[in-house]
Amino acid sequence: MKIIDGKSISQELRRELKKEVEDLKKQGIEPGLATILVGDDPASQVYVKSKIKDCAELGINSFHNPLPASAGEKDIISLIEKLNSDGKVHGILLQLPLPKGTPQDRCLESINPEKDADGLHPFNLGKLAIAKSWAEIEEQRLLAPCTPLGVMELLERSGVEISGKNAVVVGRSNLVGKPVALLLLSKNATVTMAHSRTKDLQEVCRKADILIAAIGKERFITKDFIKPGSAVIDVGINRSEKGLVGDVDFDSVKDFVSAITPVPGGVGPMTRTMLMKNTILAARKQGK
Repeated sequence: MKIIDGKSISQELRRELKKEVEDLKKQGIEPGLATILVGDDPASQVYVKSKIKDCAELGINSFHNPLPASAGEKDIISLIEKLNSDGKVHGILLQLPLPKGTPQDRCLESINPEKDADGLHPFNLGKLAIAKSWAEIEEQRLLAPCTPLGVMELLERSGVEISGKNAVVVGRSNLVGKPVALLLLSKNATVTMAHSRTKDLQEVCRKADILIAAIGKERFITKDFIKPGSAVIDVGINRSEKGLVGDVDFDSVKDFVSAITPVPGGVGPMTRTMLMKNTILAARKQGK
């Protein structure tokens, strides 16, 4: 059994990205990420600070834009439009969730798709859905959601075969489940989307060569869901009395799999790194 170490893979990728930033700067392109934080939610503040730190580590310019909790839809969209027209800004991150009552979708849709560092704009998700292959995704430099991209990097860099394999994705969110299924398809996996209403869920999961758990339920996936020798990627982050735990019951599953991600230290570090990768990709695509 191999533990897929998201921390070390993330560090490896960051070294590559730092060099890429240096190369872009030689071409006169200085990647820049603008963060928008509405209100003073403590968890969101921590997330944004970590992203600003990541930018500094890789040499990416960081532009933080705080707004008060009282800021409405018009205020947020006005700021986004200003950043859309700023040539120094290549990526825009609107930190979610927004204060209660603020229409999240309309704010996200106001971001220029070319600057959509989170990969959540309907235009980018639509382009991802119609891409015929991974080669086409790379050729078009499509911006995809960060967590699904991180999952793909973990599989690839851990030597997990994807093409022709049965992949089961448990969870159908727009943030993880749906886009990761599209990415797996682009790598020629045979993909099954499963969720809370799936009949005989255990039986469906037991057919998986690759199981992606993104259902948001603490230790939901036990050994009864596992095909021996499969690879398991645990996207879940749940707070328990013992700290952070995933959607997979790690201890009961680990002896049956060929590879598995821990929580914490698996997918989490990759999500932050893929935001940096998307920003660099956006800068390269904009070419200025």
